[in-house]
Amino acid sequence: MRAWLLSGCLTLLLLAQQAAAQTLLVVGDSISAGLGLDTSQGWVSLLEKRLQEQGYDYRVVNASISGDTSAGGRARLPALLAEEKPELVVIELGGNDGLRGIAPMHLQQNLAAMVSASRESGARVILLGMRLPPNYGERYTQAFAQVFQQVAEQQKVALVPFFLEGVGGNPQLMQPDGIHPAADAQPLLLENLWPTLKPLL
Repeated sequence: MRAWLLSGCLTLLLLAQQAAAQTLLVVGDSISAGLGLDTSQGWVSLLEKRLQEQGYDYRVVNASISGDTSAGGRARLPALLAEEKPELVVIELGGNDGLRGIAPMHLQQNLAAMVSASRESGARVILLGMRLPPNYGERYTQAFAQVFQQVAEQQKVALVPFFLEGVGGNPQLMQPDGIHPAADAQPLLLENLWPTLKPLL
C-alpha cells in the first residue's frame, strides 16, 4: 500500500512539473533537424540541455523537418501551436526557399504569416536569419537576406541576423556537402542564438 501511494505521489509530482514547464517550439529545416548528425549533437538538443542546466523550466519541442520550406512551415504551424501551446517559437526557415530560387516576396509573406500566427497564439518569437552563397547572384542574395530584417522590423520580433555566422563557408565546420553544419559547429549555432533568446526566457 505504501509503495502504491509513493508511486502515485511521484506520478503526480512528475505531472505537476510537466504542467508547470513552459514550451519552446523550434520550427525549422535540416539545420535544426540535425541532418547527418546524432540527435543529441544538434543545436536544439544542446539548447535543451543548457536550459536544464541553468534552471530554466522549459520543454523543448523540435518540429523541424529536413527539406522544409517557409511554405511548409506555414502550413504546419497552426496545428503545432494548437497542440503544443508554446510560450516561445523559434523560426529557422528560408534556406531551402533560397536554394530553390523561390521569390523573396513569397518567403517574406510566409515568414510574416508564421510570426503573426505565433504572436496571436500568445507566444514570443525569434526569427533566425539566413544568407545564401554569392554564386546565387548579388541581387537575389541581397533581397533574400533583407527579408528576415524586414519581417523582424515589421512584426517587431527578435532577430538573429545570420544564424550560421562564423559557420557558413568554413569547410572545417561544415559537413562534406558544404550545406549542413557539422557536429563541431552546433555549439557555435547555440551561441549565435543564446544572447537573443536569454532575455525572452
